[in-house]
Amino acid sequence: MDNLVQIFSTEITGIHIWMLMFLASFAGGIIASISPCSLAMLPLIVGYVGGYSKETPIRTFIQLCCFILGTAIVFSVIGIICAITGSVFASALGGYFTLIIASLLIVMGLKITEILDFEMPVIIKSMPVNNTNSLFLYPILLGIAFALAGTPCSTPILAGIMAFAAMGKSLLAAVLMLFLFALGQGIILIIAGLFTSSLKNIKQHSNITNVVTKISGILLILVGIYLYYKVFSPLI
Repeated sequence: MDNLVQIFSTEITGIHIWMLMFLASFAGGIIASISPCSLAMLPLIVGYVGGYSKETPIRTFIQLCCFILGTAIVFSVIGIICAITGSVFASALGGYFTLIIASLLIVMGLKITEILDFEMPVIIKSMPVNNTNSLFLYPILLGIAFALAGTPCSTPILAGIMAFAAMGKSLLAAVLMLFLFALGQGIILIIAGLFTSSLKNIKQHSNITNVVTKISGILLILVGIYLYYKVFSPLI
């Protein structure tokens, strides 16, 4: 009976941890979308996807949803890659893999807090041109391109979530974490597309969003330090 209680308690704890990670992934997407440099891109993205000054709100909403679907597809595939490669490296490297992940989290945290300044790699240099005025396909392709290109502000947060996804053993959980990040990142985009006047109001709170972004960077650093502690504590 005691063994059953212990197993049940372990499962519940594991569920709570994953729920926390899912929430953190969704929140990470929101934080990435309200960071100062992402806010500066909002009018460009909304105008480029749906042309909010020319399109009806419903049409713009559909196009933005398709755009988010495109980003979610890419991030879900990234989640699969993280889970598979993470399992391989964890088996091969053991504790060294945790140290690599911890180092990545700390570096990304230092990037977000602007203690370190370096350029993030960009896969796609330019966005596709909309020659067909497609309601579904073009926004999806644009979302895929945007997800691959990334932004200087969202990439460090995304990298931190990818690191956690790689540490987990569940393929479904890794996919869900990255999918939730995409949804979180798309909420502000939807709001901006439907209520274009809100763009100005959002920008007025850029100082607050800058503080929130830096706090998320500090949290990444603290988690990285904690992982270092977990690896080296048995040696102390």
